[in-house]
Amino acid sequence: MVKVMEKDTLVSLVVWLILVVHPFKLIYANMEGDALHTLRTNLQDPNNVLQSWDPTLVNPCTWFHVTCNNDNSVIRVDLGNAALSGQLVPQLGLLKNLQYLELYSNNISGLIPSDLGNLTNLVSLDLYLNSFTGPIPDSLGKLSKLRFLRLNNNSLSGYIPMSLTNISSLQVLDLSNNRLSGAVPDNGSFSLFTPISFANNLDLCGPVTGRPCPGSPPFSPPPPFVPPPPISAPGGNGATGAIAGGVAAGAALLFAAPAIAFAWWRRRKPQEYFFDVPAEEDPEVHLGQLKRFSLRELQVATDSFSNKNILGRGGFGKVYKGRLADGSLVAVKRLKEERTPGGELQFQTEVEMISMAVHRNLLRLRGFCMTPTERLLVYPYMANGSVASCLRERPPSEPPLDWPTRKRIALGSARGLSYLHDHCDPKIIHRDVKAANILLDEEFEAVVGDFGLAKLMDYKDTHVTTAVRGTIGHIAPEYLSTGKSSEKTDVFGYGIMLLELITGQRAFDLARLANDDDVMLLDWVKGLLKEKKLEMLVDPDLQNKYVEAEVEQLIQVALLCTQSNPMDRPKMSEVVRMLEGDGLAERWDEWQKVEVLRQEVELAPHPGSDWIVDSTENLHAVELSGPR
Repeated sequence: MVKVMEKDTLVSLVVWLILVVHPFKLIYANMEGDALHTLRTNLQDPNNVLQSWDPTLVNPCTWFHVTCNNDNSVIRVDLGNAALSGQLVPQLGLLKNLQYLELYSNNISGLIPSDLGNLTNLVSLDLYLNSFTGPIPDSLGKLSKLRFLRLNNNSLSGYIPMSLTNISSLQVLDLSNNRLSGAVPDNGSFSLFTPISFANNLDLCGPVTGRPCPGSPPFSPPPPFVPPPPISAPGGNGATGAIAGGVAAGAALLFAAPAIAFAWWRRRKPQEYFFDVPAEEDPEVHLGQLKRFSLRELQVATDSFSNKNILGRGGFGKVYKGRLADGSLVAVKRLKEERTPGGELQFQTEVEMISMAVHRNLLRLRGFCMTPTERLLVYPYMANGSVASCLRERPPSEPPLDWPTRKRIALGSARGLSYLHDHCDPKIIHRDVKAANILLDEEFEAVVGDFGLAKLMDYKDTHVTTAVRGTIGHIAPEYLSTGKSSEKTDVFGYGIMLLELITGQRAFDLARLANDDDVMLLDWVKGLLKEKKLEMLVDPDLQNKYVEAEVEQLIQVALLCTQSNPMDRPKMSEVVRMLEGDGLAERWDEWQKVEVLRQEVELAPHPGSDWIVDSTENLHAVELSGPR
């Protein structure tokens, strides 16, 4: 009898918890939905981007451009480049778990709400390229996890809040092209940032701007550099030794002067003088967040580039796992290339350009090393490897990538490529998009790697390069035939990468010949689709745990991206919208209608290039249904 009563009590307790806790979760989800719906009503949306934001739904997690965690709490709002106008609302401060607020490249005006300071989990705040006015809220200094703050290209005015210097996690800051005034702080996290972060604010002053603030003493120049006296060899010619010493000192001064001036300008520590020893150590200079490592430092980190530390090999060189003196793990890419005189400055310029491309889905360059004999790039270490290794090289003890993770990888990598094409100036063309170059962080979020390296490796060319860099199976046909790349070259490679995600197969695999199948993944996929064998396309590792309609949609996107004519392929920004559920049905229907007409016109194969024609062969328009 007692046991029965205990059981009844336990059941009652469970029911009570469900009745009490569950409504609170619904209330919280509804509160976030109400906040976002308030934002929608305050914005003008000429392209109906926010059409799916239905306030009658239980939570906003099914809305386009909104991402939630497993608890149905909003962690990301991505409305960049959506032609929105109007003003933000203070209710955004209710999204307590929000990590990414991306509203860049719109025409949103008015004040930045101070309530954004309540978003204590925020990692990235991107409000650049809008029409915001008024001051930068002092409350943003409470965002202790903030890493990226980009408010550039607005009409913000007033002082830069001193509270921002307390954000120790801040890695990227861009307040340029506004109407800010007063002294630029140079303490705390702001000691890391260079003039580019504050450019084109005519009323800003302070050492970082080169303009003294009113009432402050003028900047004093750095003390003159006195080279060490030359040391003559015993019994040698004293005059010759003096001349040689003078030349060496002059060369040392030439290389060390920029580092000295930079260190003085930042006032971080007393003057230090560095000397460049060729092939050994370069001056250690911080340019924003980009560090110039010494060769000796990277040799120690990688155990003298030991083979046991090799993470991978590619067209650009070998990648080594390393551990820096502070204990952090890094991936060191040792570039292989021919050295040409005068290439050092161009190399450094290109490296700094790559370092300015900062996005959640891009692999951030941490630093570099440059000597007359070495070119090395240093990146954060990605513990989960690449998409290719997770698909085809995972240990039996590790679970395969599940379908939701693969969808998230598809969207994340598309966002990264879209940023390279549309938000970098000049735009960056990857030229080797493939599963091996899509890395995975601790949360299995896609991180596009190796971007910018193709241009970096061609720094010795002053004209448009015609050297084809890429991987067989991923190379777009027009790139292979002409050597000229564009953003549509990347779109083709991305489409092949999608097929890798779906099938788990390699883009080019001679092993498929054993089954009389096509060696090119694109041809193999099209062949199975013609035979109505969709189920044979999907990676067996998924064990049928996927949504068939979603697989069809990803295949549709992949086929649109791999059309033979680059002009017919979508832009990566359009791919992002299609993956978010916006515009795929219309684009697919349009493509099918065109294909019906094209079926009557067969292009003759180009002699000697059968595999190229096969890999871009048009697919009949009846293979896949539209999005459901």
